[in-house]
Amino acid sequence: MSVRAVVTGIGVVAPSGVGVDAHWRTVVDGTRRTGPITLFDPAGYPTRVAGEVSGFDPSAYADARQLVQTDRWTHLGLAATKLALADAGLPERAPDPYGWAVTLASSSGGNLFGQRELQRLWGGASRTVGAYQSIAWFYAASVGQLSIHHQFKGPCGVLVAESAGGLDSLAHAVRTVRRGTPVVLAGATECPLSPYALACQLRSGLLSDVSDPEAAYRPFDRSAGGYVPAEGGAVFVVEELGHALARGARVYGEVTGWGATHDAVHTGPDGAGDPGRYARAMRLALDRSGVGADEVDVVLPDALGVPRYDRAEAEALRAVFGDRPPPVSTHKPLTGRAHQGGSALDVATALLAFRHDTLPASAGPRRPAPGCELDFLRTPRQPRSRLALVCARGFDGFNSALVLRGAPPAPRGAAE
Repeated sequence: MSVRAVVTGIGVVAPSGVGVDAHWRTVVDGTRRTGPITLFDPAGYPTRVAGEVSGFDPSAYADARQLVQTDRWTHLGLAATKLALADAGLPERAPDPYGWAVTLASSSGGNLFGQRELQRLWGGASRTVGAYQSIAWFYAASVGQLSIHHQFKGPCGVLVAESAGGLDSLAHAVRTVRRGTPVVLAGATECPLSPYALACQLRSGLLSDVSDPEAAYRPFDRSAGGYVPAEGGAVFVVEELGHALARGARVYGEVTGWGATHDAVHTGPDGAGDPGRYARAMRLALDRSGVGADEVDVVLPDALGVPRYDRAEAEALRAVFGDRPPPVSTHKPLTGRAHQGGSALDVATALLAFRHDTLPASAGPRRPAPGCELDFLRTPRQPRSRLALVCARGFDGFNSALVLRGAPPAPRGAAE
């Protein structure tokens, strides 16, 4: 535990914008970035609203060979990684390949690429798929491409726990740093927007079918009726503290504790997860941080937007914090739910909040649903203890929580 791991770089490529400044402006202004799906024609689907990365040009972040061989999900990861390394002041090629590693989270792999190739198989004259199908669709494709391109030859890996994976990747990065690898890339991106991917999500019955982007995704609200899918996410440079200080790096904050549990039961189509197991993940994160529940400045929840899941999450928070939980703030209604990329984006929001010395107001709910009466942050405020608890649940019973301790705020004018 004497080895400390800090975040020195953040790369955001999300519906909220490309880069940390664009993302922070979206969060602070409360600007909704969801809208009609444009990556394919969704006319035949009940869900036609999503969060897309508007105006994203993958050729600015990847070469022609990478673009041909990989899916948009990987393009987003390449871009977020390039931005994170630049933000950290690190080179794009590792000077010590075995001292650098990459551990990202994933869920569904290269959906758009796979959709195109399978349509060739089913309907094309050749009845074949392209040579890169197995490379681009594979759930570990982004980690592999990043490892090759940036020469990260340390202990690399991919974690699969749906939304919870975005937090698990950071926890694993800290463990990797403590085992002797000074620089680890962590986080996640996602692109679940293709006909096949949308059909898979619809099968769960958890997607919103509201066509108005302003009303489609309202977690914890009386009008909540499901989530809006989204692409994008965030990638982080996680670095051993001494290594970061020796090169004069700026530090956003430190990952001080984490917890992960699993419900270990099949709850069926009407289930909402186990609040007790979810609460245990939160307690583990707090205990490992040496942090009391009363010290937490803000909680960034999973915020699925499905009434029974929202009630279960509120129940878990009350089990941990009692009748007076800390302020709760969610910004997923602005961007949509990007699965593992969405929980990584919540980590970026928390670290930027400490950087700017401002806890941003929550993007809802307007009218909390019965059982969801939490202390939602209605107006921005300054952090007190500079501690955030970020929570996420993955489908099929995954629960994760992460405690972040923010570094002192930037000097006035430097954070703008």
